[in-house]
Amino acid sequence: MLKMEQIFANNSNWVTKRLEADPSYFERLSQGQTPQILYVGCSDSRVTAEDLMGLEPGQAFVHRNIANMVISIDLNFMSVLNYAVRHLKVQDIVVCGHYGCGGVKAAMTSQDLGILNPWLRNIRDVYRLHKKELNAINDIDKRNDRLVELNVQEQCINLLKTAAVQVAIKERQLTVHSWVFDVRCGKLVDLNLDFDNLLKEITEIYSLDV
Repeated sequence: MLKMEQIFANNSNWVTKRLEADPSYFERLSQGQTPQILYVGCSDSRVTAEDLMGLEPGQAFVHRNIANMVISIDLNFMSVLNYAVRHLKVQDIVVCGHYGCGGVKAAMTSQDLGILNPWLRNIRDVYRLHKKELNAINDIDKRNDRLVELNVQEQCINLLKTAAVQVAIKERQLTVHSWVFDVRCGKLVDLNLDFDNLLKEITEIYSLDV
């Protein structure tokens, strides 16, 4: 069992190693942040944003929630999005799901999960949109994997619906990326979604006068 005292010991060792490698590391870190990436990932404890991307502190602005959701009425997420895009001026937004996602698996069952029900309903909506494709996959694990991918796609589309992202695309060609982390091998998978066409498909309904 992990003891809290060990965490502070780990922190002390981390500080020592950082200073040995670069005596001015924390001085520079304290001067502010200019991350290039807004990373939207899952809260799963196995999926740590900076580690899997090989990035240092300060290179990515990170938001994590159950199943990497982009929900327009989630003020927590929308605050993060607007701060990252409008103030930090990030150039790239990554939505990164992961195979074996517990939130996605839960959304594919009919269990009553109490307070989680409203959140999981958003994933079930993704299932409903792609029900024909998903129900044609007999292997339950492969079906789960595909829903993970489709969920990433839909959350990227939700990003494209927002005013902040639409403005940044016009003004500085901000780019949205769709990734999945494979916890079984540690690899990142780029879904290579065609966001130019996706944006055209939703423009009639979701384009704002920005």
